[in-house]
Amino acid sequence: MDKADCKIFIIDDEEEILQGLLLLLNSYGYKVEIFQNIDQFLETEDYKGAGCILLDVFLGGKTGLELQEVIETKFDSLPIIFITGQGNIPMSVEAMKKGALNFLQKPIDDKELLSAIDEAFNRSNALIIKQNEIDKFKSLVNSLTAREYEIFRYVITGTLNKQIAFELGIAEHTVKNHRLSITEKLGVKSVPEMIYIADKLSIKGI
Repeated sequence: MDKADCKIFIIDDEEEILQGLLLLLNSYGYKVEIFQNIDQFLETEDYKGAGCILLDVFLGGKTGLELQEVIETKFDSLPIIFITGQGNIPMSVEAMKKGALNFLQKPIDDKELLSAIDEAFNRSNALIIKQNEIDKFKSLVNSLTAREYEIFRYVITGTLNKQIAFELGIAEHTVKNHRLSITEKLGVKSVPEMIYIADKLSIKGI
């Protein structure tokens, strides 16, 4: 994807490493912001675009691994690439299990770094697309009335109109009218499409 639409955040307490990576990545046309500690990074405004984080494992005090969850909670669309000069296999396994995209050893190989960044950008973009879809579905489902939402939960289980009518103690034609309204509000034409939305929002049927 286009580098101009992405940003790389580098967090490392070694000024020489920060400046070296900044110069390298700028030379390849990447937009980069650098930070010497995680607190400084967390104080930045929320960034909603695509990109990634290059995070040093050892920053003095708490490690990058210890703060990985905090970072991912605030910047959930930014994959983390750990960088370290003192890493080991158990540490890299722990980082990957927690959701890190990659674990690179210093001195970092340029090609390996660029490859990892490219992979991170692709994942970041996919995460954003997924979240945008979920946000859209949430907005559509929130537009349903309480009764429509109740019927929606019956429909996604394959329950027939007459069965829904019996369960709710209402007329079948009333259920049909509600279903028509539901399809219009959700912008769907079939039950499988409703099921897809429900699945994305973890909505359980009745």
